[in-house]
Amino acid sequence: MNKKLKFLTVAGALAAVVIAGSLFSSRLWGEKAGKAALAGPLVYSQGMTAAQFAAANNLPPEVAAASFGSREGGFHYYDMNALPSDGLRASVERELALYNERASKNWLKIILKFVMWAAFLLTVFPLLRRGLVKGALRNWLYLAGVLIFGVALGADPSPMGTVKDAIVLYGQSGAVFLPRLKALGIFLLLVVLANKFICSWGCQLGVLQDLYFRLGRSAGLKRWRLPFVFTNTVRVLFFIALILAAMMGSDIIAPVDPFKIYSPLALTIWGAGFVTLLLAASLLLYRPWCHLLCPFGLVGWLAEKISVYKIKVDYAKCVACGACEQACPSTVMGAILKRDRVIPDCFSCGDCLAACPSGAISFSAGRRQRPPADKFKKS
Repeated sequence: MNKKLKFLTVAGALAAVVIAGSLFSSRLWGEKAGKAALAGPLVYSQGMTAAQFAAANNLPPEVAAASFGSREGGFHYYDMNALPSDGLRASVERELALYNERASKNWLKIILKFVMWAAFLLTVFPLLRRGLVKGALRNWLYLAGVLIFGVALGADPSPMGTVKDAIVLYGQSGAVFLPRLKALGIFLLLVVLANKFICSWGCQLGVLQDLYFRLGRSAGLKRWRLPFVFTNTVRVLFFIALILAAMMGSDIIAPVDPFKIYSPLALTIWGAGFVTLLLAASLLLYRPWCHLLCPFGLVGWLAEKISVYKIKVDYAKCVACGACEQACPSTVMGAILKRDRVIPDCFSCGDCLAACPSGAISFSAGRRQRPPADKFKKS
């Protein structure tokens, strides 16, 4: 088998394993509950109980009670002179949105996923600290991330979803789903502790893109490095568009959400086409979704500025050979090394540690040094 045919076979086999495995896994976990919705104008009158209001409007009892600010059951009488400040229908729609969010979640799977994230990240962290994440081991770790956090445990939750879904839910209904905000807080804490480590090794789409990038590099495909000023500008503009669309009741990511590769039955034709293009782009460009479109990628990049553990350079050991910059899949190592521009997203892949011939690169705590003035001066 020639090199090109082998490359195409492996790329196709990886996609097939992800899709077939996700279909099987989805069946094991079961389908999400159907969404409750308002069928028409609200029916209500003075003195109705929560149970009567629920029955008249085909609403879950807890939604009916919560719409009037009560968490009590069917014997709560409504006073129509004390309607919610933003109107009864708005209150019902907000509580319906929260009810549907809770009903759509498989809490056992979510808890299991967070436990597995903790175990996996605690396994990778010391390996990266010791500079052992390289070559085949790196690829096997990425594959494990794909199979565990994507194929086995599905598209939800994800770091991206905690930002995107929170924005969309609030824009559409004014609701704030507290469990999602708690998950976002955990993910951002991980970014602060260890430099976007959740994106690096735990995001089911991030590790899949990274695996395809490694596959493309092993096949000798040309690597593209887009300037950070371009990629981040696109990402900021897309984030603004996401917020504006959400305020108008739309979710611009949903039709093409690439995380749905782990929920294949939810993929539309447009979504399948977008995922195909994204994975094809990943063969040449490092983590295109993360750099160009991901809402958490943008938020995480900001939080990354105060990370405790990060890639650092010991300039006393550095021989200014540029091996780390050349090995880096993006432009970030050049910015870290020379400190001459804004530092892009660093995904702690370990390429720079493996490439450094003098042991000057580390994944460690503390502030980054600035290079001596003449360190990289051309002779």
